[in-house]
Amino acid sequence: MDSVLETLVQMFDGTPVLVAAYDEFDRLRYANRAFRAAFFIDEAETPLWSEIMRRNHAAGRGTVLRTEDLEAWLTSTQSRRGKSGFRAYETDLVDGRWLWMTESVRADGWMLCIASNITGTRVEGRAVRQDRDFAVKASYTDELTGIANRRFVTERIEEMLHRPSSGAGGPGCVALLDIDHFKPVNDRHGHQIGDLILRDFARRIGGMVRRSDCFGRMGGDEFLLVLPRTSIGQAVLLVERMLAAVRTARPVPDRGDLAYTFSAGLAEGHPGDTVAGLYARADKALYSAKTSGRNRICREGPEPDRPAVAR
Repeated sequence: MDSVLETLVQMFDGTPVLVAAYDEFDRLRYANRAFRAAFFIDEAETPLWSEIMRRNHAAGRGTVLRTEDLEAWLTSTQSRRGKSGFRAYETDLVDGRWLWMTESVRADGWMLCIASNITGTRVEGRAVRQDRDFAVKASYTDELTGIANRRFVTERIEEMLHRPSSGAGGPGCVALLDIDHFKPVNDRHGHQIGDLILRDFARRIGGMVRRSDCFGRMGGDEFLLVLPRTSIGQAVLLVERMLAAVRTARPVPDRGDLAYTFSAGLAEGHPGDTVAGLYARADKALYSAKTSGRNRICREGPEPDRPAVAR
């Protein structure tokens, strides 16, 4: 088996096709010579995908990024990157090359990326295809925060509920997150401050989710976290860390006294569940978290008024 693996590595290094593998945290774990050369990655490096994009953008090389706000672009892209089993799209490099990129994602979050150079093919249709890709991206993006929108997140719940079961566990969990006292803050400080809080929340939580998870905005100050193949006990631990991170947040640089918290309702998927049914149970648990003091998690169960994690 070792000889077969060694042969495969040698073949990958000898091909002009770009090949790379990222782990569930989006850290590069393997890349052939062509991939490392295209994105300026040293042989011993294993950077995060976001690190690759940041440094190449700063150096004016690598992927062409049509954005004036790199961090907002990263937040937006990472909310959808690797969230479906397979994706194919075109991308262009600063050096003039065009690539046909495919992303294949395993259930554990590892992602295989393969890109071919298509610079010399179908030149006349590139603008149309790129406009199509931008339109698809926009249809799945929340305009204010840049993360996934209700439509995209709902599709991920559907996929989770209909994915073949692996083992004795259920399909996974959802967590409905709602910012505490958002309307009074919005009314008192204005919509601009309210928007800053929503963007800060989206960025902080989005940076903590695993590749296999999906986080998006449902509307207003309500967000949804989809956690496939995750027990409700594991989900509580994940959201507890998010609660702790948000408690220390100060979203307005010149207003160090302005803080916020959120409440969460968790529900676990079961065979035969529907998106509406699972969402309704999470919403009921969220209501319990709100009425029992906010800034905490409640999970569905026989005692829904009892918080899973208190402040």
